[in-house]
Amino acid sequence: MRYLWWLIRCQPGRVLRGSLLGTVWMVGLSARPYLIARAVDDGLGARDTRALALWVAAIVVAGMALSFVGTMRHRTMTFIREDAKARSAEVLLRHLSRIGAALPRRVASGEVATVGGSDINWTAEVLTLTGPGVGAIVAYGVIAVVLWSISPMLALCVLVGVPVVGLVVGPLLRRLERVESIYRGQQGALTARSGDIVAGLRVLAGVGGRDLFARRYAAKSQDLRVEGYRVGAVNSWIDAATVAIPGLFLATVVWLTARMAVSGDVTVGELVAVYGYVATLIVPVWFLMEGSYQLIRGRVAARRIADLLTLSPDDVGGPGRRWPGSVPDARRPGALAAPTGPADLHDPVTGLTVRAGRLTGVAADDPAAAVALADRLGRYVVSDTTWGGVPLTGIALDEVRARILVADHDSYLFAGTLRDILRGADADDDRIGSALRAASAEDVVDALPARLDTPIDARGRTLSGGQRQRVRLARALHTEPEVLILVDPTSAVDAHTEARIAERLRAARAGRTTVVIATSPLLLGRADLVAHLSAGRITATGSHTELLDQDAGYRHLVARGSEDTDLDQPADTEEAYR
Repeated sequence: MRYLWWLIRCQPGRVLRGSLLGTVWMVGLSARPYLIARAVDDGLGARDTRALALWVAAIVVAGMALSFVGTMRHRTMTFIREDAKARSAEVLLRHLSRIGAALPRRVASGEVATVGGSDINWTAEVLTLTGPGVGAIVAYGVIAVVLWSISPMLALCVLVGVPVVGLVVGPLLRRLERVESIYRGQQGALTARSGDIVAGLRVLAGVGGRDLFARRYAAKSQDLRVEGYRVGAVNSWIDAATVAIPGLFLATVVWLTARMAVSGDVTVGELVAVYGYVATLIVPVWFLMEGSYQLIRGRVAARRIADLLTLSPDDVGGPGRRWPGSVPDARRPGALAAPTGPADLHDPVTGLTVRAGRLTGVAADDPAAAVALADRLGRYVVSDTTWGGVPLTGIALDEVRARILVADHDSYLFAGTLRDILRGADADDDRIGSALRAASAEDVVDALPARLDTPIDARGRTLSGGQRQRVRLARALHTEPEVLILVDPTSAVDAHTEARIAERLRAARAGRTTVVIATSPLLLGRADLVAHLSAGRITATGSHTELLDQDAGYRHLVARGSEDTDLDQPADTEEAYR
């Protein structure tokens, strides 16, 4: 509710105008029954043609004015809803971008997609209550006062009858909130599952798991459908009550008024007016009930938005703890001075030390441990990792990002021409060509109709999996970071291409710190030093050939079903591929 109140406070002038127009429109609905009553009593009843003409003209003018006010009310409420949608999307996107790399670990992508889509819309719909909702309450009071002037008994029927409608529908609204919350949660989970299946469809097809996941998705879809039926059942009862109860209420009041007209307690014109008042009252009652339904859905949606907004990024941007002997950075208060030149990276969790200026290979038996290692070395999580003896978390984050780059094999590719994707802010085509050659991606450019100027869709959907991976690698190499950490950079390419990449990568990164986290014997064979990461710790280090001879676990990890003799000579194999 605080989030909904914040959306209202962001546009107070517009909301106030919507409330005023909604009130004028709602109260104006009751003006026509009064004018019709006067036309009946003063014109028809008295057989006064002039009076009848005047009252009819007043009815026409009132109708035109009411139409104009209604149009402006609807226009204003549309502006209010669209402003709330845009504001919610803006604040949500800004917050999620602050969370950054921690987001996928905190919440499923399907949940983000559902909240960013339908939940923002439902939340904005609640703001309709600020216009016709306020007007409905005022109109309810005005009609009750007018009916009191005709008959106190009729006024009491209205004053008592409308709360009875709320008492009948109230339990249905509370049940709707419960089932709507369950439904929205399951919908987000199913959206996340569908995204995971689509992202891994090629892999699933390769291992024969496509049918299995399709059956599981179908089963979850059926569960969601059943839950949707529960929501629909409650909603249908609410819709039925919204129409039926006010209708019964109208019939009861008109029946009482007709008996009063027969007995002479009210005039025929007043009978017509009472019918008009009560029929008009159905409109604000409907708005109040519809608004209550919108409030239920909006509260559920706002709660889900608030859950995302309360997520906090990993604490990697703070100054960190001051180690004895650490030198503060005078340019950034609270931050430690980064190494002035190439320096070793050390991860105490695994015991890995990355030597400056060397190509280090890491073969991990657990992919999750490999990703966690890359996150620590790149400072995407809080850790005790040091860089040149200085706590990495204590160094200013912008400097870490400028000098240390973690390039994941599945990192995002933005839409644009291939040149724009590769170069960033640098327009040097020679550097782009060097990066493409190092990533063995020249054939990707040659296959495109406009070469580097060919537009590429978001995520590189127009490219194959291997082409996308080589473009990502070329983009990382083009930035020429001081420290480059590559995670499975060749998992989607064939052995021939992988061999070329291994050779060219070593040449392109000569003299600079590079970490390659992979199990490819072709890549590891070109490393200056290879570390075997097993059970979360570095269990052995040495050259690729040494580890093949001395570490059975390493040999099994990188074998890929090949004979050991084939792995002992990566350079010869690579030379044959070239």
